[in-house]
Amino acid sequence: MAFHFLTAGESHGEALTAVIDGVPAGLGLTEEHLNEDLARRQRGYGRGGRMKIEQDRAHISSGVRWGVTLGSPITLTIQNQDWENWKQTMAVGEPPAGAPAKAVTRPRPGHADLAGAMKYGHRDIRNVLERSSARETTARVAVAGVAKRLLGEFGITILSHVTEIGGVRIGPLEVPWDEVRSRAEASEVRCADTKAERAMIEAIDRAKEAGDTLGGVFEVVALGCPVGLGSYVQWDRKLDGRLARAFCSIHAIKGAEIGMGFEAARRPGSQVHDEILFDSASGFHRRSNSAGGLEGGVTNGQPVVVRAAMKPISTLRKPLRSVDMETKETVEAVVERSDVCAVPAAGVVGEAMMALALVEAFLEKFAGDSVDEIRRNYQGYLDYLKSW
Repeated sequence: MAFHFLTAGESHGEALTAVIDGVPAGLGLTEEHLNEDLARRQRGYGRGGRMKIEQDRAHISSGVRWGVTLGSPITLTIQNQDWENWKQTMAVGEPPAGAPAKAVTRPRPGHADLAGAMKYGHRDIRNVLERSSARETTARVAVAGVAKRLLGEFGITILSHVTEIGGVRIGPLEVPWDEVRSRAEASEVRCADTKAERAMIEAIDRAKEAGDTLGGVFEVVALGCPVGLGSYVQWDRKLDGRLARAFCSIHAIKGAEIGMGFEAARRPGSQVHDEILFDSASGFHRRSNSAGGLEGGVTNGQPVVVRAAMKPISTLRKPLRSVDMETKETVEAVVERSDVCAVPAAGVVGEAMMALALVEAFLEKFAGDSVDEIRRNYQGYLDYLKSW
């Protein structure tokens, strides 16, 4: 059974919608399983006014009965509260009388505005920015709530934390992953280093005063993955490649690295590769995890660690120069309501993409039409691994 999904909806349209296929029957699922991460996505120091308007909640309208999945497609809907203010501008039918007629023609540098308009033949950038907006990730986070729920049945959990904002980096974190998680969730910028947290907040404040924006880096970690997710036999089945694609599909993400990542290119092999050890109590194991839990495109039983680099948000309150698509005159780029820094929220979206890539690989390995069938397959595989 293959897990796949589609999202639909515009940033200021009536709602965001997702349809998920491939969820096995027998999984306990409620809307609250999805809404916790939707709320986490909306938080974070540096967010804009939109987050004060929206109270994102997913509504399940198919595929679940009495709190248990049926094995049929699941439909999720998230209403846009701001729709009341955009009914005329974003009307599906003919423009209502009095609807704003002025087209958006000043593209923002760094955004999909100009390239998207040229690709699809739009003379009004509104037709591009509504779908290319990071608001779309709301639907992905909701879908990932289902994926996390399924992975959790088999002991796989996912956390994230911010490691850098605006050039301010955290120091070494020599604490258990659960401690990293709890510190991050208690932080306004989702940073587990209190000293760096203060400096990050100050950097965001300075950027806001200057009408600028900041990017940064976040790290996502999956705990409890068994050996054997992914494959080395074909390029498109390598899990590290699928993770890189998933993370780089997030809005404003310009790079992803696994484990030691780019630092591995600067060191000799003796300082990079994780030595393999064995004892009767632990079996095969490692004392380090430079590989980030993946070797040859396959999970090796270590935590899966991915970091992603987010560029500064494209909408600046002191806009950069652009060119009006209609008049070809030099102008200031259009200013849409936006954030100063969304790196903390992007980490939650990163968790979603980790979950979606992992659940796809997990169901490929332990395929079944029901959770009970998958559990039998999974337990049989774990018993097999013990023979090693």
